[in-house]
Amino acid sequence: MTEIATPGQLRMSYWRWAMVTVPSIVLVGTAIGLLSNSGYSNRWFAALDLPSITPPGWVFAVAWTILYICMGLALAMVLHARGAKGRGFALLLFFVQLVANFAWSPLFFGAHQVTTALYLIIFILMVAVATFFAFAPIRRAAAWLLVPYIAWLAFAAALNFQIDQANPNAETLVPAAASTQIS
Repeated sequence: MTEIATPGQLRMSYWRWAMVTVPSIVLVGTAIGLLSNSGYSNRWFAALDLPSITPPGWVFAVAWTILYICMGLALAMVLHARGAKGRGFALLLFFVQLVANFAWSPLFFGAHQVTTALYLIIFILMVAVATFFAFAPIRRAAAWLLVPYIAWLAFAAALNFQIDQANPNAETLVPAAASTQIS
């Protein structure tokens, strides 16, 4: 027998990676979103002039959960492909875009830096596309799992751009304080 591992053992190795990568990405992404007060509960965001293409709040939660699951599965596939040519560079690209992705919510929702967040999301989109092309020769399915993420990033960049255009003073906008007085 010249095989190092059986096909069943290799499948289990992939699933072991996925059991780490998927929850890790979902949990970190969710935690960062909560800590940066992302979404409609953010008074600053609610005070912005939002374009008509802005989806309801629940769409963001559902979309990002699905996207983070797909990203975690794609990462597990490439991590599992030990010895594959270009794997190290592909993983580097993935982690660069992931860190940048995690930085976007605090920049936009926390620091209110709409224009800088736009530049960041364009950077994330470019690196995600490069990651797609780096993943494709290693595991084609891993690359295709990034396609919904890339499409969402393109939409999010368009949304960020429209918010930036409609709110030139977004960085200095201070929403009215919530009232605790009973009238």
